[in-house]
Amino acid sequence: IVASALAKLLTVASAGRCELALEFEALHSMASGPRPQYRFIDIGANLTDPVFRGVYRGRQLHQDDFDAVLRRAAEVGVERIIVTGGSLSESKAALHLCRDQLTAGGDRQVRLTCTVGCHPTRSSEMESDPAGYLNSLRQLVEANRDLVSAVGETGLDYDREHFAPREVQMRHFRSQVSLACQLRLPLFLHCRASHAEFRAVLSEFASQLPSPPGVVHTFDGSAEDAAELLAMGFYLGLNGCSLKTADNLRVVSGLPLDRLLLETDAPWCEVKPSHAGHSHVTPSSRFESRKAERWSPGCMVKGRNEPACILQVLQVVAATLGQPAEKVASAAFANTCRLFGLAEAAAPSTVEGDN
Repeated sequence: IVASALAKLLTVASAGRCELALEFEALHSMASGPRPQYRFIDIGANLTDPVFRGVYRGRQLHQDDFDAVLRRAAEVGVERIIVTGGSLSESKAALHLCRDQLTAGGDRQVRLTCTVGCHPTRSSEMESDPAGYLNSLRQLVEANRDLVSAVGETGLDYDREHFAPREVQMRHFRSQVSLACQLRLPLFLHCRASHAEFRAVLSEFASQLPSPPGVVHTFDGSAEDAAELLAMGFYLGLNGCSLKTADNLRVVSGLPLDRLLLETDAPWCEVKPSHAGHSHVTPSSRFESRKAERWSPGCMVKGRNEPACILQVLQVVAATLGQPAEKVASAAFANTCRLFGLAEAAAPSTVEGDN
């Protein structure tokens, strides 16, 4: 079939540029297989985690299958993934990963960009030199504007104060919100058991925040929490952890479609069989998986969430909203492009600002 199409290209070459372009598109479709049913942008995936290289708790349990992870994502329609930066070192790693993928060129079906910031549970590492750490984040963003989609992951997490006391989290949350305002980048936000204080900090910067201001990812708050964040202009990111309980689903059922984004937070936050939303996951989106120790090529790893599983998130959200999956996927894709202003990157270069 492909040989026949190549021959036909020669015969239409003299017919005009448009006809030739159509033939190239047809040939590409035949070569690359059927087009996915949906278009996705996974707004949050921790792709720098060693598990995507086969390493678990410091032990190599199977071969590096990162390319297979991206291939599975592309097969379900994931076009872009925003890699989460959870610290200065992790943000540098995310940028190197994104730059490597960009340099690889046309054989990569999934485009990667990333966030740059410090997660609230990691914010204690900012304490020794707050100004220097923040300036390093700034330099990293400014030197890699083509690959940085947002400032974050930042916010408050009062469920895990054993990693960083709330006053430390608050101090460095506020400084990163200020940084986003200065850089005119949206925020990629984390809020756990801290809504009132979280909202209060954002309110302090209401007149300075970019428009739109950002997304609260892994949203699992109340309907009242959602209403307050939506009123401030924020989007809400949904993944498996947003769909655990019947109460979660009730909240999601009342959310406006034009403010929802889809994500996986891989390798975490999968849609588990014990979750209330799992009943909406169809057999066609349940991938074969094995334990890491028994991994084989072509299989997912049991308990390791992947960007391809965004299909399951879509199914649960669509069923909960009572909307066709096609409509929800299309809206989430458009919302994501609107928030992050996603566009084609500049020519590849080395990652700067990582001295």
